[in-house]
Amino acid sequence: MIKNYFKIALRNLQKNKLYTVINIFGLTVGLAACLLIGVYINHEFSYDKFNINGNRIVRVTMEYASAGTVNKTATTGTRVGPQFQRMFPEVEAYARTFIGHNVVKNGDRIFDEPGILYADQPFFKIFSFHLIEGDAATALDAPDKIVITRSMAKKYFDIDPRNPGDAINKVLTLGAKDLRVSAVCDDVPANSQIKFDFATGFLNLGDGVKQENWWTANWITFLLLRDEKVLPYLQQKIDTYMQTPAIKTEAGISGKNYLAYHLERLTSVHLHSSLAGSEPNGSIAYIYLFVMIALLILVIACANYTNLATAQSAGRSAEIGMRKVMGASKRQLFLQFIGESSTVTFIATILAFNLSILLVPYFNGITGKQFTKGMLLQPNIIIILIIFSLLVSFFAGLYPALVLSGKQILGVLKSGFAFAGGNNTMRKALIITQFSISVFLIIYTVIILQQMHYMQTINLGYDKDHIVVLPIGGMKAENFQNVKDAISREPLVEGVTASYDTPENVQWGDGITATDEKGKHDISLNAMPVDLGFINTLKMQLVAGRDFQEQDFALADTSNNNTNYHLPYIINETLARKIGWSPLQAIGRTIGNRTTGPVVGVVKDFNFSSLHDPIGPLVMFLSRDWARTFLIRIDGNSVRHALDRLGAVWKQRVPGQPFNYHFLNDDYNKLYQSEQHTSNLFSVASSLAIILACLGLFGLAAFTTVQRTKEIGIRRVLGANITSIALLISKNFLQLVMLAIIIAAPLAWLAGNKWLGDFAFRVPVHAYVFIIIAAITVLIALCTVGYHSVKAALMNPVRSLRAE
Repeated sequence: MIKNYFKIALRNLQKNKLYTVINIFGLTVGLAACLLIGVYINHEFSYDKFNINGNRIVRVTMEYASAGTVNKTATTGTRVGPQFQRMFPEVEAYARTFIGHNVVKNGDRIFDEPGILYADQPFFKIFSFHLIEGDAATALDAPDKIVITRSMAKKYFDIDPRNPGDAINKVLTLGAKDLRVSAVCDDVPANSQIKFDFATGFLNLGDGVKQENWWTANWITFLLLRDEKVLPYLQQKIDTYMQTPAIKTEAGISGKNYLAYHLERLTSVHLHSSLAGSEPNGSIAYIYLFVMIALLILVIACANYTNLATAQSAGRSAEIGMRKVMGASKRQLFLQFIGESSTVTFIATILAFNLSILLVPYFNGITGKQFTKGMLLQPNIIIILIIFSLLVSFFAGLYPALVLSGKQILGVLKSGFAFAGGNNTMRKALIITQFSISVFLIIYTVIILQQMHYMQTINLGYDKDHIVVLPIGGMKAENFQNVKDAISREPLVEGVTASYDTPENVQWGDGITATDEKGKHDISLNAMPVDLGFINTLKMQLVAGRDFQEQDFALADTSNNNTNYHLPYIINETLARKIGWSPLQAIGRTIGNRTTGPVVGVVKDFNFSSLHDPIGPLVMFLSRDWARTFLIRIDGNSVRHALDRLGAVWKQRVPGQPFNYHFLNDDYNKLYQSEQHTSNLFSVASSLAIILACLGLFGLAAFTTVQRTKEIGIRRVLGANITSIALLISKNFLQLVMLAIIIAAPLAWLAGNKWLGDFAFRVPVHAYVFIIIAAITVLIALCTVGYHSVKAALMNPVRSLRAE
């Protein structure tokens, strides 16, 4: 019996090739989208769950208030980990971590490596990074030890990745320090927040981390709890402890200011934390968006199947009537049509699986991930696909099966299935649903793309184009000025400076005190150590005062035990306003924190963090000691030649360090990777949605035209022209599309404004976007339906009537 159902189903599919292709194509695309997005979601939810102690590991975040400003950061000072372990028995171990770059050498193999992890000894006890060789307890117990990954063993020692233990006790030079390989671990999983190629002791960062400090917040601290259930209780104890007078005095907190620490479960950080750590976080909101997109595309495909299946009912009246006459029950007819749906879905599932494999590289480009085709072959993925396919086949075929199996035999034999009535209402609802989804996705996509374009073209207050970012790494202080002077002499170099942070992402948190006739002002702000030429090289605008000058270095007088040590400052407009000064009033005033000095300039506000955030107060101070990168402006017309010249200068002046550069534009774009991936995804989704909706409309219009062949022929005989015939057939469909636009537009407006609400700097939602998209959608629908309308109108009415 079942075999017979599928045999008849295949026969009907071959008979109606156009509708079969539309249905299979739609379901294939829908299932492929669900499959790929399912792999993505599975990956996102799996972050850090490979850690055996995952539920007992927490990340410590820092919140502090200064002068009425509240700041939150994922980093802490050096004191948090050791002090919490001493004070709270619930803490079993801690690990302070920092991921940075440095030059790694082995003979003539010299690379500037970005993935160097500095961590406390218990790191490999807390986390479950698999050590192929070496002991987790002793891997980082001495300052001369380094752990490398399997890939680095191959890269630096030509060791077979299958036998990486041969790297043990070999020597690598990190910066200027020789370290012995104490362990080799597997390459870090892609679903880990902490990604590294090398791991060495935390104290190898230098003398600055050897002293415990609450405030120098540059390190990410993890705690291993003795029991995961103590987390709420421990959080309460930490809150109480940080409010004690002794700790407030120790941390230098007074008045309404405060310092607090919050504990986040490691396994929830990636999707649920607003504070990025070692890598950008994901977002549970974007996960929901991905799910919605997959389901919406699948809904459109299922709606196509339901629409076309019920529309074909008129052509199957004889078949169904004969089946009922021969004694077929309602149950048997129901199973017959569910069988047809299952056949279509089975074919689509096979095609979707193969299509997904082919699309993995393209999907990686959209999401920014590195998925492999093997991820689609995991048993759980295949099982979920099969279950999902069964559900789709049932729900896509449920309504047609109920309609076609439920007709009374007498009505079928007399008049067949009318293309009207209740079924027609259902078809209209499905068309409206399809185009509502399509219009919503298109409008939402355009809003995202407009915001992305705005972020690329907004005046940031500095010029980020053609700026080469060149990490200084372990460059000796005495060589700094020689290298800078050599670079500045190159004819294609328009300016060169140095800084601690790059200007698009200033992370140094600090505070200053300013005193004037109104009293004392304590301001929490961001700080930025810079070298000479910073304002000019970045093409910033001074609204008052001057840039730093060579003679300003004389203020940094270290004689007499630093009692005469001062620093010059340049502040931004926001800081001047917050203190209560105009730009001109600020010049010559004294501000400072640990070091006082005069304000020599006020720079026009510029965006020094993501456009999600408003511009806050900022102070720049003159210092070469903190410089981590050169910023070099080059001639935009000769980029390749300029880079070649810079490379030659670097090789000559810094022979032991690779020329590892990138562009400031790339750093800026990284701030909006998740938004870029979202815009890519919605662009693809909206395109697929409108294509699938139009395919369904195309098939339905074709069927409608066939059904009305006789009517069209009579109208032509009575004198109707081609235009009136085309409008007759198109009118009903266009009304449905217009209704879909009316439903989708306000929903898209609300969703777009909600998404834009996360940006301090944003585009307005323009009315013309809705008008243009509505017009384009109607035009697309008109072309889709109009093809069949014009084709029917051009038919010879004599042939039409004779055929009837």
